[in-house]
Amino acid sequence: MVHTEMDPAQYADDAAMWDARYASAERIWSGEPNVVLVREVAQLSPGRALDLGCGEGADSVWLARQGWRVTGVDISEVALERAAGHARDAGVADRVEWRRHDLAESFPEGEYDLVSAQFLHTPGTLPREQVLRRAAAAVAPGGVLLVEGHSSPSPWQQDHHHADLQLPSPQQVVTDLRLPEGEWEVLVCEDHDRVQKGPDGEEVHRRDNTVKVRRLPR
Repeated sequence: MVHTEMDPAQYADDAAMWDARYASAERIWSGEPNVVLVREVAQLSPGRALDLGCGEGADSVWLARQGWRVTGVDISEVALERAAGHARDAGVADRVEWRRHDLAESFPEGEYDLVSAQFLHTPGTLPREQVLRRAAAAVAPGGVLLVEGHSSPSPWQQDHHHADLQLPSPQQVVTDLRLPEGEWEVLVCEDHDRVQKGPDGEEVHRRDNTVKVRRLPR
């Protein structure tokens, strides 16, 4: 979810923008893991997981509780400090490593059995297609890439600040991944409705999409 006060022109860079966003309140997100992550990952055997854009760490903490060894990545130091605190409170600090990356410039090394990119949208300069291709390249044989995104702006995001926000269809996400033929299988590629609370607490319906692809074992 991106809020209308996040105008990139007001900040020195994307890191400053997101640090300001997280510093604006004690908690930005619900603290609960993303519903699609829980649904699509619950039946997978735990291994190494990479949580891109981990924010305050709810998904990373949930994964760690399920037995995964998690690397949580975000551009915001404020978010990562908060996420580390939540992991300590949950008793899983030893199962999660927090790393700061501006994904437009750097990407975590290694291979992962699960790479999760949940709502990796920003009004800043993130080259989302390139980042997701690097995410796919980081998936180990037999592993899964799970991408959840918005299909359209929310009612409160209709201003000019977000005219360049990338909200591709699930089919476009799969196309943009440029997956080598014969090396991957597409498990999920679909739009779906979701009820979400807006900035004023009201419930709104919006359209999201899910892409789940698996690298075939060698």
